[in-house]
Amino acid sequence: MPTGGGLGSAVRAGAAIGCTAIQVFTSSPRMWKSSPASAEKKTDLDAARKETGISSIVSHDTYLVNLCHAEAEMAQKSLVTLRDELIRCATYEIPFVVSHMGSFGAQDHEVALKKIAQAALQLLDETPSHVTLCMETTAGQGSSVNSRFEELATILDHCKNPERLAVCLDTCHIFAAGYDIRTEATYEATFSEFDRVIGIKKLKVIHCNDSKKPLGSRVDRHEDIGKGQIGLEAFRCLVNDPRFVTTPILIETPEAEEGHAKNIAVLKSLIR
Repeated sequence: MPTGGGLGSAVRAGAAIGCTAIQVFTSSPRMWKSSPASAEKKTDLDAARKETGISSIVSHDTYLVNLCHAEAEMAQKSLVTLRDELIRCATYEIPFVVSHMGSFGAQDHEVALKKIAQAALQLLDETPSHVTLCMETTAGQGSSVNSRFEELATILDHCKNPERLAVCLDTCHIFAAGYDIRTEATYEATFSEFDRVIGIKKLKVIHCNDSKKPLGSRVDRHEDIGKGQIGLEAFRCLVNDPRFVTTPILIETPEAEEGHAKNIAVLKSLIR
């Protein structure tokens, strides 16, 4: 939800279109510079939570963060930016921060994953204990990390699987990365694979998007629910999956102002 009127207004706007969970940016997603948490914004956010009953709030960090950047200065800048985000969310009592984590560029893949793991451990050590960092699955576009479940598992293994390091799964991204979820059988197979490789308990946030591009395309292009290459059946499985009853399922589909309300209605119509 847009936060131009503040975090409280984002919660209220979400409730107005039928949300029970929302995602926000606490700072601009395309700028390094950000402001510290504001007591005034916190007060309004708390009031909005109470008014709407929405307590499930997720933050997405800036798209600029690259914890495994080949240049040490940029990697450090990314770490500081993400650390500030985690601290800001702790103040606002936002429990989850989603991050794309980075891209390996020309570096060795394994080296990049180790860099991310080291940065993640430092971030967890230097931030409040009540905020969880969620690594987002990616479509594999360019050299972005975490398009395979095994990459996420490697980072978790390097970190000794800390409780505050978890996963955000994006349906569009995993589909573009080659994981088929279009039928009940393939949906179950993909989530069984996630459970085998990572562990389903590590899945704390879900981004719920159809895909403009076909299976395995490695191109990240979101589409309205049921109108893309994934189709409705995957989303019917998702909203009826008992494993995710308390997991925030968040829409990032196009044309947010009108599209979000429309797509929420579609998802709710699929609930048995």
